[in-house]
Amino acid sequence: MPLLTRRNLLKASAIAGAYGAGMAVAGKFGFAGSAPEPQVLRAVKTEASLTAAGPTRGVMTWGDGGPPPVLRMTRGRPYAARLTNALDEPTTIHWHGLRIDNRMDGVPFMTQPYVYTGDSFDYAFTPPDAGTFWYHPHCNTLTQIGRGMAGAIVVEDPADPAFDAEIVLNLRDWRLGGDGQLIAPFRPRDAAKTGTYGTVRTANWQQEPQYDAPAGGLVRLRVAVTDVTRVFSLRMEGAEATVIAIDGNPVPRRFPLDLLQIGPGQRLDLAVRVPDSEGAVAILEDIRGTAPKAIASLRAVGQSLKRNAGDLAPLVANPVPHADLSSAEKIPLVLSATAENASADSICGTLGYTFWAINRVPWPGDIAGSAAPIAELKLGKSYVFQLENVTPHLHPIHLHGMSFTVISSSTRQVMPLVSDTYLVQPDEKVQLAFVADNPGDWVLHCHIIEHQKTGMTSYVRVV
Repeated sequence: MPLLTRRNLLKASAIAGAYGAGMAVAGKFGFAGSAPEPQVLRAVKTEASLTAAGPTRGVMTWGDGGPPPVLRMTRGRPYAARLTNALDEPTTIHWHGLRIDNRMDGVPFMTQPYVYTGDSFDYAFTPPDAGTFWYHPHCNTLTQIGRGMAGAIVVEDPADPAFDAEIVLNLRDWRLGGDGQLIAPFRPRDAAKTGTYGTVRTANWQQEPQYDAPAGGLVRLRVAVTDVTRVFSLRMEGAEATVIAIDGNPVPRRFPLDLLQIGPGQRLDLAVRVPDSEGAVAILEDIRGTAPKAIASLRAVGQSLKRNAGDLAPLVANPVPHADLSSAEKIPLVLSATAENASADSICGTLGYTFWAINRVPWPGDIAGSAAPIAELKLGKSYVFQLENVTPHLHPIHLHGMSFTVISSSTRQVMPLVSDTYLVQPDEKVQLAFVADNPGDWVLHCHIIEHQKTGMTSYVRVV
């Protein structure tokens, strides 16, 4: 993707401000009162140059080809998108991390109908929160996300501090053979453990891309982990990088990116202070594994701007309600394996196995009326998920439609981070507090997609 400079950011914000002037904004999670012209997102099958072996066929994306576009929105201003389906199978769009109206959440049977081949669906909402989010299908997810249908969302706030440039990184693997073509998306023995890893790692569909950045400047690096399996342990070599937001929300206290674990579905915002010397390179690395792996790099260009990360103003907090812990009802959630070994067939895809469960109950499949909610919640009331992972594997647990605050962990010290996805460690017990402030049925699941599709899924009902 091209570098987004501070000048371009200001220009884009001015255009967005003029376009949004006078538009009515609905209630907190309502539809846009007077939605703008929808952005067309055409789901297509295409080919892409991912390796030196030649074009990979059967890749899925939105648009005319290439990576899905970075969608840009403004907090508190209406947004609209029209999904048109040119695939040979049904699809939807889920707006991961956005607290929007339940009818816009993109989950078949639960919040909207399938969008069949040749059909379309109009999404309209007003994002209440600023930050880095992402979008993906919630139908046949292992195939569709695994083949490319995962794009980043940037929700801007006019009050955000000024950066000299912005770069968005969409991190994902591909399951490719030696000929550069797609191979089987999973292996059952891996689905029952950590999940099946890809064979080719990319950022923005490129292997180890490099981006020019203003020497001595401050770059807002937005990282979205859209992979179906991989957990990253990130560090920055050759530059100072400060963590300013996780999962779209400002961190309570900024800290250097020394070593941070981040899983599928999660996002990370960094303030990177580019080296002063022209040509100097800073490398974002994944050190999870036997040897550090370069993900992407920044090359300093021009004369040093001599910026100081300490001068950055704080990000504006998102308007997420605080749970009343004195009255909060506790909801036990146990993540476990299961003895079940078959799953219901579904037009939204099945892997044919069941390996995982929440509260000892495996999700039976994406079929109408397939399961009761794991809990019925009263609108406006405070709750605490008492989440316990009794497995030896990591599970990034994602809650649709609402955000929670991390209260405590049995394995480590945690900061009170507001989030929608929490990476649960093996044998960890964690408390996640939230207010049930968004009515509807909201999915709760592991974002290692093989775990999701083989049982580690449920939902809560807010009434």
